[in-house]
Amino acid sequence: MPKGYWVSVYPTVEDPERLDVYNELAGPAVAAAGGRVLAGIGSRVEAHEAGIAERVVLIEFDSFEQAVAARASAAYQKALAELPDGFERDFRIVEGLD
Repeated sequence: MPKGYWVSVYPTVEDPERLDVYNELAGPAVAAAGGRVLAGIGSRVEAHEAGIAERVVLIEFDSFEQAVAARASAAYQKALAELPDGFERDFRIVEGLD
């Protein structure tokens, strides 16, 4: 069964401290849903073409369905509610190839 991945790109993060509450809630919610952070805050980024060299987070789940369910979970929805107003990110759930 193909794995599922959350891919988040944050075009700009002007005030990282404003994400503290979200991060405190999102980490345990992702872990409880079986997610494993493969790349994240503090990782080096080399951007090409239209890429943006800002924060990128990559989280792996055992299946695409598990990744979708994790995003819909009550615990993660609580974390999402704490994202600051006007905050922007590009979030996708993608299915692995195998």
